[in-house]
Amino acid sequence: MWLGKQLGLLMFFLLPKRRQICCINLGLAFPEFTPAERFQLNREHFISLGRGLLETALSWWGADTKLAKQTQIEGLEHLQAAMQQGGVVLLSAHFTSLELGGRILAQYAPLHVIYRPHQNPLIEWRVARLRSKRYGKAISRDNIRDMIRSLQQGHVVWYAQDQNFGHKNAVFAPFFGVEAATNTATSRLAKLGKAQVVPFFTLRTATGYRLRFLPALENFPSQAILDDTTRINQLIEQQVREFPAQYLWTHRRYKDDPTGGNRYSLYSKENRCKSHNTPWSP
Repeated sequence: MWLGKQLGLLMFFLLPKRRQICCINLGLAFPEFTPAERFQLNREHFISLGRGLLETALSWWGADTKLAKQTQIEGLEHLQAAMQQGGVVLLSAHFTSLELGGRILAQYAPLHVIYRPHQNPLIEWRVARLRSKRYGKAISRDNIRDMIRSLQQGHVVWYAQDQNFGHKNAVFAPFFGVEAATNTATSRLAKLGKAQVVPFFTLRTATGYRLRFLPALENFPSQAILDDTTRINQLIEQQVREFPAQYLWTHRRYKDDPTGGNRYSLYSKENRCKSHNTPWSP
């Protein structure tokens, strides 16, 4: 997707703060990488981000038949088996093709999607209309009762818990070996909604897209919320290591430091990322 690549490179050049956040995240997650390797991965991430923005438009207006031809489904039987037993938490993570993955998946299973309401009422109205056409139901991330009700009624609730929204309903669990404030909602939803948890990831390949379903998590939730949360972080980390440029590294995943420090002192000398290549090189 040539246009998506150019859009990503433009953002890499025009968004220095996001580029810096990405660089700091990569330094925390991949300390074994050289500065040049992290710079290259940073650049590749922005290319993936640019492609993801165009894919979002494709997810709203693209033709089902065209998307189906470009998609490989891996492990759909795991979701189907879980659906036969009741409600399902479809556990996902913020990869750059996330929105497109939901659109494709909606062709195979009715979804209730969890979303973050937009602050602009006009944009929120427009996006809500688009979602209502593609999905069975859209639920605000703050409406836990509605999520539980959907699960108890036997629906599939699509949820990504890997972003940092502060200390509320969160524990510190390792993510790439770094303690990160991690939402515990997946465990609570599975318990209160009497639902199975099926991991699901949308990945971009050389020929199109791969929708990957993993087996439902066994013995989940457990009696230890930290163990559950650590388990989920490790599962997401495994997928990210396979496709590192496609994960949303421009999010301040590590913004809450259990020691009280500031991991995102963007302009401090020790955290400043230096260029090892030009963003416009092929």
